Amino acid sequence: MPSSTRTRIASVYASLQRLQQRHRARLAQLGGIGLVLRGTIAQRMNRCGNPTCRCKADPPQLHGPYYRWTRKVAGKTVTAVLTPDQAARCQDWSRNMRKLDRIVRQVQTLGLRAAALVRRR
Repeated sequence: MPSSTRTRIASVYASLQRLQQRHRARLAQLGGIGLVLRGTIAQRMNRCGNPTCRCKADPPQLHGPYYRWTRKVAGKTVTAVLTPDQAARCQDWSRNMRKLDRIVRQVQTLGLRAAALVRRR
């Protein structure tokens, strides 16, 4: 085997080792993630249907805040009303979900890089 081929194989092997280390580091981050919750937590201020209500004044004094958790279930949008305490807790879990999604994308990117290295070999 020519030395240039051996050098290229050694370089690919070293690159794969580095990718695997980064992969393990990303997976280790998963242990620190708490509960996860898919969906959006939104705060809303509403107007009612009463024509003489304060929410129709100038300037309006809207009702609320009301908190809603919206998500997709079997392709349909599902909404639930939350109390302020529930909303705070769910927002933390929703942040954890975004962190989990980010880590998964990073792990997938590392896998794609490893596959590209192996194909060039």
